[in-house]
Amino acid sequence: MHRQRRTRIIATLGPSSSSVEMIRKLSDAGADVFRLNMSHGAHKDVAALHDKIREVEKQTGRPIGILADLQGPKLRIGAFGNDRVVLEEGAKFTLDMQKIPGTAERVELPHPEIFEAVQPGTHLLLDDGKIRLLIDKVGPRSIETTVVVGGPLSNRKGVNVPNAILPLAALTEKDRRDLDFVLDLGVDWVALSFVQRPEDVQEARDIIGDRAAILSKLEKPSALYALDEIIAKSDAVMVARGDMGVELPMEEVPSKQKKIIRHARRAGKSVVVATQMLESMINSPVPTRAEVSDVANAVFDGADAIMLSAESAAGEYPLEAVSAMDRIATHTESEPSYRQALRREETKLESTSADALSAAASQVANTINAKAIVTYTGSGSTARRSSRERPVTPLLVLTPNLDTARRLCLFWGLNSVHTADAVNFQDMIDKACDVCLEYGFARENDHIVIMAGMPFGTPGKTNVLRIARVQADHAES
Repeated sequence: MHRQRRTRIIATLGPSSSSVEMIRKLSDAGADVFRLNMSHGAHKDVAALHDKIREVEKQTGRPIGILADLQGPKLRIGAFGNDRVVLEEGAKFTLDMQKIPGTAERVELPHPEIFEAVQPGTHLLLDDGKIRLLIDKVGPRSIETTVVVGGPLSNRKGVNVPNAILPLAALTEKDRRDLDFVLDLGVDWVALSFVQRPEDVQEARDIIGDRAAILSKLEKPSALYALDEIIAKSDAVMVARGDMGVELPMEEVPSKQKKIIRHARRAGKSVVVATQMLESMINSPVPTRAEVSDVANAVFDGADAIMLSAESAAGEYPLEAVSAMDRIATHTESEPSYRQALRREETKLESTSADALSAAASQVANTINAKAIVTYTGSGSTARRSSRERPVTPLLVLTPNLDTARRLCLFWGLNSVHTADAVNFQDMIDKACDVCLEYGFARENDHIVIMAGMPFGTPGKTNVLRIARVQADHAES
């Protein structure tokens, strides 16, 4: 139950990891949250994976988070007459709205939104940035360009429009169908792809309500213009370095990653680093040393979670990938410089009793060498504040709400236990001590620090900080 590692791991499920046995192995190896990619697979396949995760959750007794990742608006060119062309550098190339097969001189672009957003002198990127086009002229139904970087181009490759906010609906019709489906399934998190504006998050929030938490994927440079506003409306954000790395100059991606992590931590929101973290492990049982450094740097920056995509979903070594990520994060957190790095980013406390007690709990636990900080919570807000402090002392969350326990799996350092709420003050202390003993957080005569709200069961009422000494039968406070 007790993870020594504080940074959380998200593992994407797919053909390589679709059995109960493999999901159990991935959970045991360190996966805290499982991602269901709605870009692939029918609803029945997604439902089957969901059920298998819940079966593993029952087997382990550990709450497991489930993240449904919506596809978002995909921009693609049309098809070519011979399926493939080669664009020569310096050649003229037109993108238009004619529904006819393409050639080396033109191709269909069935997205009127792009025609509205672009202007001469800017660039279009095709096939994950492999093809770069400079826009010469924009008409109502055609865009004339010059090929800056050429190469082979085949059917229905993706289109990226750097530094433009496209007038696209945040949720496509497919996304809306998928969203209704996963909300009925009962997933814990919904990831929104290609978020550009705070309004994109609000549109999803109006549909989702409190049925799931929202993770906004930051993969468009335009999202950085309203970064704090997007973070404020989200429950978590993701540094999605795939499309971001296509639309931004590659040398800017590391600094943007650090900026997003810094701003999310200040706001007390979970932040995930994703894309190509252990990419070589799709085909190799060991990562490259550069990939190891990439994962370690995300941990050093204080990210709440790090994510595997194709490595665990379709790769040949899903279990080895999760195990490698677990070992890298665990070792990084053991380095003295890790604590120094975390302290460089100071989080500003809000003027609330919950924030004051969370900060005090960390200080008290350090002073008395407490073995755990135990937080009682219903909604999870007190636990999230505790995580924001990045305390040295392990964090144990007791909640009567299973949905809360699952959602908190995405936050740094939180070990959630689904248990009945305390009925009185002594029961609060006894229950905290019993769980600490049961799950190995503390031994007899160790001290723990307890945070709770009175009266019990009242949300938003964190007003008690208690020190207790663990005893086998009764706790001493």
